Amino acid sequence: MGYEHLSFAPLFGHQYSHVWIDFRGIRDATMRQRDIDYFENTRRAVYAQRAYAIANPKGFFEYGANVWGFTACDGPGKLREFDRNNRFRYYLDYSARGAGRYGTIDDGTIAPTAALSSLPFAPEIVIPAVEEMHARYGKFIYSKFGFVDSFNRSLTATDVKLSDGRIDPAFGWIASDSIGIDQGPILAMIGNYRNEFVWDAMRQCKPLQRGLQRAGFEGGWLASSG
Repeated sequence: MGYEHLSFAPLFGHQYSHVWIDFRGIRDATMRQRDIDYFENTRRAVYAQRAYAIANPKGFFEYGANVWGFTACDGPGKLREFDRNNRFRYYLDYSARGAGRYGTIDDGTIAPTAALSSLPFAPEIVIPAVEEMHARYGKFIYSKFGFVDSFNRSLTATDVKLSDGRIDPAFGWIASDSIGIDQGPILAMIGNYRNEFVWDAMRQCKPLQRGLQRAGFEGGWLASSG
């Protein structure tokens, strides 16, 4: 999608280490060779996913600049069914969805955590996406525990056997769960975005400092950590 970065299709592979570690300015041999850091690498991956949703090569319903987010998440099930626009589709159960150089897994299912947990990398595109998905779809995808795991607006058939969730004939498929592995990164990344809450604590962790140094990381805050 025009953004060069280490390829890993689902966004969780780019996000989860960043929940704990501030990779800004510290680099290992791979990143030194490319003159970026892993924070910039992930920022590019986030932008690439949004660009994929805008391009929407498979023509799923209502993908766009503010409706995106692809990562490992639940799905409606292994189904072969027509979508709301009468196109025959292949749907998936739990799967590591995403768009990448070596393969794309996309069945119309969007995971809000993929966008929300990207907050520190690209707030200028994440905040509008979260606000719009909540405003437009909150009745269906937001509960007292936050966003549900995933949803699929293309699948509206009510006579199918689902492996998870439910179908609203007007909205589409909605996952039944709000999952801790979604909510945890969301909360931690909100904290990191607001005041570097988790990063600041972990930068003081001596075993973490030694581990990063032994893995070949240099520069930035690591150089002054002592």
